[in-house]
Amino acid sequence: MKIETLRWFNNRLEMIDQRILPASFEYLSYDSAASVAGGIRSMVVRGAPAIGVAAAYGVALEALRLSSLRQAQGERFEFDQGMEAGFTVLAQSRPTAVNLFWALQRMRKAWESVVEQTPPQIAQRLLAEAHEILAEDIRINKAMGAHGAALLQDGARVLTHCNAGALATAGWGTALGVFRSAVEAGKKISVIADETRPFLQGARLTAWEMVQESIPVTLITDNMAGYMMAQGEVDAVVVGTDRVAANGDVANKIGTYMVAVLARRHNIPFYVACPLSTIDMSIVSGKDIPIEERSVDEVKGFRDYHWAAEGVKIRNPAFDVTPAELVTGLITERGVVMQPDAEKLRRLFA
Repeated sequence: MKIETLRWFNNRLEMIDQRILPASFEYLSYDSAASVAGGIRSMVVRGAPAIGVAAAYGVALEALRLSSLRQAQGERFEFDQGMEAGFTVLAQSRPTAVNLFWALQRMRKAWESVVEQTPPQIAQRLLAEAHEILAEDIRINKAMGAHGAALLQDGARVLTHCNAGALATAGWGTALGVFRSAVEAGKKISVIADETRPFLQGARLTAWEMVQESIPVTLITDNMAGYMMAQGEVDAVVVGTDRVAANGDVANKIGTYMVAVLARRHNIPFYVACPLSTIDMSIVSGKDIPIEERSVDEVKGFRDYHWAAEGVKIRNPAFDVTPAELVTGLITERGVVMQPDAEKLRRLFA
């Protein structure tokens, strides 16, 4: 595995700054819940599984920070109060990716299991849990990759939208993990990557990952996908997801819904790679999934260059919802759920 999106180094969390890829490659260091929340909010790290792992480390870092500050005074109340503040700031960092809240709940349970111990002992328990969440994410991605690879024919030309690769996870990837696993199994596949406007994760991140691993990749603008399908140049679509509702509706990067509609029009299978932690059984349907609205500056232009007319009204929803009826299959670590619906997802968790 060539890409370590997140890593523990010198008692700090380091994350690749994905805002500056592919022009520059740099790790940024984090030492508290607030700093990790800032990294999530500003999209230093993005992708539902990676956000979850980062949040877990944010909790552990806050425990380490507070235990070193308060150990001498023995002020347990301030430790507990500080931890609650850390959970709150992390939970507020981004609303759509359910892995964030899944990871925070898991870290809270780990905290509760050792609540009677000293702050330094609690901090070590939480750090161990964060390490396990990272390792588990890679294991899950590889299991999903194997299930998904079986769906692709040798020579398949696969379109993907946004970045659901190693950069969106602790490593290997969800959708791109399927591609990696297919290549590892000896299949010759090629990837078509949508640019994924307005933040260009497909152009900057997916294309970069595929080039790093010598997997053939062709970059297209988002509005070329229909043309490519009509020309018979797409055999399958595989995307990731930030949240799946209990009925199988899928929230993913804005533009995914259009790709799914086009795939149905052209009888192309549309697969969604998602770990079980991304399926939110508390959300009845996609209508209940909160959709993040991001800064209008991301639509005005890119980085410091603006091309939109001054004074124009701008909308920037970061995600859209694809109805379950357009999803050919959900690729999970437990296998592929074809034509997902509420009953099939209930059985998946039974």
